[in-house]
Amino acid sequence: MRFFNTAGPVNCEKHYCLPPLGRFDLDELLALIGQEKYFLLHAPRQTGKTTCLLALAQYLEQAGQYHAVYANIEGAQVHREDVNQGITTVITDIAAWAHDLAGDEAAVTLAAEILAVTTPASALGVFLSRWCQQLDKPLVLMLDEVDALVGDTLISLLRQLRAGYPKRPHQFPHSLILCGVRDIQDYRIYSDARKTIITGGSAFNIKAKSLRLGDFSQREVYRLLLEHTIETGQVFTSEAHNLVWDLTSGQPWLVNALAYKTCFELRFGRNRAQPITAEMIHQAKEELILERVTHLDQLTDKLKEPRVRRVIEPMLRGVELDRAVSEDDLRYVTDLGLVCRTPDGPQIANAIYREVIPRELTFITQINFESTIERAWYIRPDGRLDLSRLLTVFQQFFRENAEVWVQRFDYLEAGPQLLMQAFLQRIVNGGGRVEREYGLGRRRTDLLILWPATEAANQQMGESRSTQHAVRNIQRAVIELKVLHKSLAATLADGLAQTWEYADRCHADEAHLVIFDRDPDKSWDAKIFRREEIYRGSVEQPTAFPITVWGM
Repeated sequence: MRFFNTAGPVNCEKHYCLPPLGRFDLDELLALIGQEKYFLLHAPRQTGKTTCLLALAQYLEQAGQYHAVYANIEGAQVHREDVNQGITTVITDIAAWAHDLAGDEAAVTLAAEILAVTTPASALGVFLSRWCQQLDKPLVLMLDEVDALVGDTLISLLRQLRAGYPKRPHQFPHSLILCGVRDIQDYRIYSDARKTIITGGSAFNIKAKSLRLGDFSQREVYRLLLEHTIETGQVFTSEAHNLVWDLTSGQPWLVNALAYKTCFELRFGRNRAQPITAEMIHQAKEELILERVTHLDQLTDKLKEPRVRRVIEPMLRGVELDRAVSEDDLRYVTDLGLVCRTPDGPQIANAIYREVIPRELTFITQINFESTIERAWYIRPDGRLDLSRLLTVFQQFFRENAEVWVQRFDYLEAGPQLLMQAFLQRIVNGGGRVEREYGLGRRRTDLLILWPATEAANQQMGESRSTQHAVRNIQRAVIELKVLHKSLAATLADGLAQTWEYADRCHADEAHLVIFDRDPDKSWDAKIFRREEIYRGSVEQPTAFPITVWGM
């Protein structure tokens, strides 16, 4: 039985897969190769770059016009600034891949001969030149994980490729594809030997184009899940299909990991007579996050980097980017896959990342809360979550501890929002969930609390078992977080409208607006308050929606 792949390149004989050559514009690639171009293919990690390059190499070999070789040169990373060892590893790795995948035995012999008599500073260029002269067809070379190399080793690689460029196609690769996470123009290569910074663009100014491998479309997500249904007969409900898309926005690894966890690891999911439901997908998502799987762990490790923090922290606060943020910072977090560019501005790339980021940033705080908070204190006799009591306790906790606890966060300016989310996460873990929305310039953080409601609670709301709708089986409450940025009256007016809009969109039956006042000169008595407001909408759209406002 095939399965959803979460490690290494996809093999369509073993794994559910989409046709790799359909992931990019094949005609465009073939045109660039035919024109003897050197170009880049880049995308975030675990997006499918290696799978696509291997498929392209096989396609070109079978077509018969070119000798196509894929090589992963990541092994040279361990040598860092040691050019001799680094370039030696690059050459031997290229020869080994040529032998193993393309059956080119002569490449291994040639590599050993060249390295025996040539210094590594020029050996790569000499090897490629001699190799191309021996081949009976033009060489298309694909080098993967190029940006894993660092310092002078990377500079030497790029400059030797550039130096040999005029000798193509008979004495140097006819076409070259460099592959990595970032576009080469964004490389900032630190040279220890010269104590300088060299940009990738200046070291490799022969690049014709940069192509980016995108995420799956919603249709492609559906097609991949359908592979499992065709193979096993197990269907995904329409709600489950939609939820996979909503949670992942098509990020390939997340789609595969979520589906694998659901269909092959969850007990109910392994029953092929059992349809895959949205609730199973939610459970799988939670387990992936709690397991701190490598993909998510590597991503969140990037949150410690200053240039990532400069972009992500304003998103968590809902404010505009600071002037200190450069275009390079924004491109970097986009290339990492943490952020995507939308018509409404940069956003966290998908719902799972939106949840993982604050949970990762508040992990220790959540652990500390475990000894001080009992979830049972906030559950009513009817099984519903008592958010008013919860927020009353948090309000007092914030008053007494905010100065100490907020200072513990690396993302200091987003401390109040993160502290609230850590508090809520501890409460709902194991019983419900928190969904988050935030982004640049929104001046707010939207939290949706979903808590399983009991039948008794539904009946108290005036519903019989026969008339209950699925959405009413879940207690839905929104908490809007805002920082006081103008007068209280202006912030309140904006906040009430935004809270109602979010509550209406989420079909929530309860809404709270939390306003953090960061003025250090104002007393806590002036900051702390609770009031009940009725949002009445506009003349065109009159309403009467109760919202509890909390000052902190």
